[in-house]
Amino acid sequence: MNTLKNYTDEQIIKMIENHEIEVGDFLDSGICPTCFDKRHKGVLYGDASTRMIYEDETMECQLVGNPRAEGHTIISTKKHFRDMMELDDETCQKVFVMAKKVMNALKDIYGAKSVYECTMCDGEMNHFHIQLIPRYDYEKRGSKNFVKERKEYKEDKEKLNKLRERLNQ
Repeated sequence: MNTLKNYTDEQIIKMIENHEIEVGDFLDSGICPTCFDKRHKGVLYGDASTRMIYEDETMECQLVGNPRAEGHTIISTKKHFRDMMELDDETCQKVFVMAKKVMNALKDIYGAKSVYECTMCDGEMNHFHIQLIPRYDYEKRGSKNFVKERKEYKEDKEKLNKLRERLNQ
């Protein structure tokens, strides 16, 4: 495939709809797939509005559409930063304070034993994000929780509303 930079956004959207391209094609073309998705309201990753638990001018917090565990959450900056090293101090502080708040909420609301925090941005076109993955009593401790099989998202409106209420206080 030619680089996606040779196409208009409208042409790229059509290719997404026809399943002709995938996330790796954006990365190979030097285009941030997360920024493209945000500009085009979820055309690549899907509409996350029903899974959104917190949003402000700096970041978005949402339950993951293909979670590794119930309550798996992603926090991403609205502005493009390749990784944590590029974050300005104010954004870094806001994001990590929110991560702590979300982790405590997930532990309380979902009954998790612990919540792992992970950021693995690596490469030219990554978009800084943090993944929060709950671990439950029946699961072993350790890094294998970062690569657990992904599951289908199942909405739990009661827990979703509790999260929203707690994080938006």
